[in-house]
Amino acid sequence: MQASCVRMGWMALLCLFLPGCGLLIDAVEHVWPVTGNKVDIICERERVQVGLAMEPFRPFVFPTIWTDEGARVTGLDVELVRAMTDELSRRCGRPVTPVLHLVRFRDLFRLLNEGHLDWFVSAVATNTPAPTRAGVAYSLPYFYGGGISGITTSSAVLERVRANVREQTSHPTPDRLAATSHALDGLTIAVQGDTSAYYYAEANLSPDRLILCDSLPAAFEYADSHTEPRIDVILGAQPVLAYMVKRVRKDWSLLTRETGGPLFLTKADYGVVVAEESYRLRWLLNDLLLKLDESGRLRDMRTRWMDEDYAFPRRASLEGLPFDVEKMAAHYIQGTCRAKSGS
Repeated sequence: MQASCVRMGWMALLCLFLPGCGLLIDAVEHVWPVTGNKVDIICERERVQVGLAMEPFRPFVFPTIWTDEGARVTGLDVELVRAMTDELSRRCGRPVTPVLHLVRFRDLFRLLNEGHLDWFVSAVATNTPAPTRAGVAYSLPYFYGGGISGITTSSAVLERVRANVREQTSHPTPDRLAATSHALDGLTIAVQGDTSAYYYAEANLSPDRLILCDSLPAAFEYADSHTEPRIDVILGAQPVLAYMVKRVRKDWSLLTRETGGPLFLTKADYGVVVAEESYRLRWLLNDLLLKLDESGRLRDMRTRWMDEDYAFPRRASLEGLPFDVEKMAAHYIQGTCRAKSGS
């Protein structure tokens, strides 16, 4: 080890006199990585720092409930956090406590990259290209068959979407993917900023017809106010929108194909997000998710949160996880919406 350090010192000295020493520095960094072991760090401190979106993404993350024991949050992703923490405790040989950080969705990636979080989970698509998502990695999927779709209150808008799809598929060389990418042509779209739906809209839709919202509840509030420009479609994660129109906002309906099936603009699976260099932690999470999948527990979780009838405040009070309210942004400030061209 001492000889290796001496050799590295001589190489660094030679860089002062030789051209192209950047290649030499790259080689040294590649051979001598300095990344610590995230799992060992978590075990040592007996805490795991977990991020969740404070904006409700039902049924993955529900709004916060205040109980006699304090604030609680629940949902499919919260149950998954509990299962992952139980596995960490078993691997560490000591209890590991999840410390939840409920923050704006757009801040989760930044906080992870800055080292404030060990992982975060909030129905995050694993296939979204975006500059703000550099430096992160994803676990195996825990939810399959998600993706981006939309909802509307207008039967005329739904027929417009279907007409756009028909027109594109009647092209001499029809392409279903191209057809869905033009499904929203001519419509005014609301979307939450920095989500997968936002990046889809930014890549495929006209910015003159985009309304950026701070949250899904803000989009509903904007639409209810009948403010101009009027919203034709709210874009978002299909499982979240499907839950909302079935349980909460029954005046809205999903965009569907003429066959009655859901209209997906892109498909996605959802995974746990970790720092790119957290290799061992990623292996641990992948191993856990595989066990949960093969045992049927992941399927049961999805059924429990997506299909069963329940009151989420009761589940939050009985099984929800606590968090520090003082470190949370003002929960009931849902934000606003604004035209993309003026943002």
